[in-house]
Amino acid sequence: MSDNYTGLPFANNKPLNITDTILRDAHQSQAATRMRIDDMLPALEQLDEVGYWSLECWGGATFDACLRFLNEDPWERLRIIKKHCPKTKLQMLFRGQNILGYKHYSDDVVEKFCAKSIENGIDIIRIFDALNDPRNLEQAIKCTKKYGGWCEAAMSYTISPIHDNAYFIKLAKELEQMGADSICIKDMACLLLPEVAYTLVSDLKKEIHLPIHLHTHNTTGTGDMVNLMAAYAGVDIVDCALSPLANGTSQPSTEALVVTLKGTPRDTGLELSKMNGPAKHFRMVAEELKKRGDLNPKVLNVDTNTLLYQVPGGMLSNLISQLHQAGKDDQFYDVLEEIPRVRKDFGYLPLVTPTSQIVGTQAVMNVITGERYKMVPKESKGVLKGEYGKVPGVINEDVRKKCLSTDELKHIITCRPADLLEPEFEKYRNEYKDICKSEEDVLSCALFPQIAPNFLKQRNDPGASRTISESEEIRLLKVEDLTA
Repeated sequence: MSDNYTGLPFANNKPLNITDTILRDAHQSQAATRMRIDDMLPALEQLDEVGYWSLECWGGATFDACLRFLNEDPWERLRIIKKHCPKTKLQMLFRGQNILGYKHYSDDVVEKFCAKSIENGIDIIRIFDALNDPRNLEQAIKCTKKYGGWCEAAMSYTISPIHDNAYFIKLAKELEQMGADSICIKDMACLLLPEVAYTLVSDLKKEIHLPIHLHTHNTTGTGDMVNLMAAYAGVDIVDCALSPLANGTSQPSTEALVVTLKGTPRDTGLELSKMNGPAKHFRMVAEELKKRGDLNPKVLNVDTNTLLYQVPGGMLSNLISQLHQAGKDDQFYDVLEEIPRVRKDFGYLPLVTPTSQIVGTQAVMNVITGERYKMVPKESKGVLKGEYGKVPGVINEDVRKKCLSTDELKHIITCRPADLLEPEFEKYRNEYKDICKSEEDVLSCALFPQIAPNFLKQRNDPGASRTISESEEIRLLKVEDLTA
């Protein structure tokens, strides 16, 4: 830092820490998580020398994509990254009681997954819940701490009449009391604007005694400004992506922020010279992803629909696909206008996996059938029954009565949903004992029962053919919507 700095004052004069997402969220956001371990390997040791606070490399949709598309064992991927990045903390994204899947798992499965993640190389577990229900984070927070990991509890950022700064400060205080080591503002839909970022971070720094970590995207072209204003407000850590896979639906560029803060009190201490090598490599990887058809250049464009309709990019593409399959392309804007109405009816859910898919699909059905809630998927009923946890706002009781049966209305879940689940890990171990060689294999099958067993059978016997069930064929069409 220059001693002659005369610019605008920073609330925090400590160096800003950087988490780079090049190994996970960057390619999940731009290329449907299609980067292979072979694409990463040549640059891993160079990334380890940069000096990042952490490298986000696991969780989110990596499990699904590895098993379904890339013929890779996600556990082995983690071990390889750890071997080549011994100096830098490795970070993962964890969906609370959902782990990496799409339903709640029992507490013993959550504990085993935390333990094995840390054992195989994860240092920091970022834990979030789509509803911001702290009860859905309890077990993951406790187990991360139990096995020596750094627990980063995340708040899913959204905008609604109830989601103001006071809401997020109250939530952050609760997460702090639950044992979090840091608090993350998880702006998955790129809704956080620069001035709001400044006030939210400022307020959190006054009330919370933990490091504050900011995660945003650059879908709307505002991400760089959000990170800069947060830096002025005193944020401790921000997520960025190395430039070849930065911006658009991904995170803002690491290099751009490093240069912006050079010589200021928030100087990151990182050197561009150490990023040049890995950036050069990943430029070639990005070009290869484009050639393979995995990276559509359209994801790099500025898209303000997110600000207008609060719809994340992956959710938007899924809506377009659903309408096209139904022959209702002309009703796209009707669906966009219906989404906020469904979200209000369901208690102002943040739109992140899996709630983004639930709200989006319900909006599509409301529009194409011509009658609101004439068709109601089981996932929508699950929200209305409390299966996913406590919603942030108040559910529209007229909608709930229309969607649920008389018997279902008598059994609304008000406790922590996982309290209703019996221990499951030994059941999964016994069910898959013929193909699982480790507890990690058992966890893969527990989370992805339609695809992990086929993967393991082929791994154990390379000559075996891989079969895909009809239900898996349907799931293949929707994997692009994994946008957490």
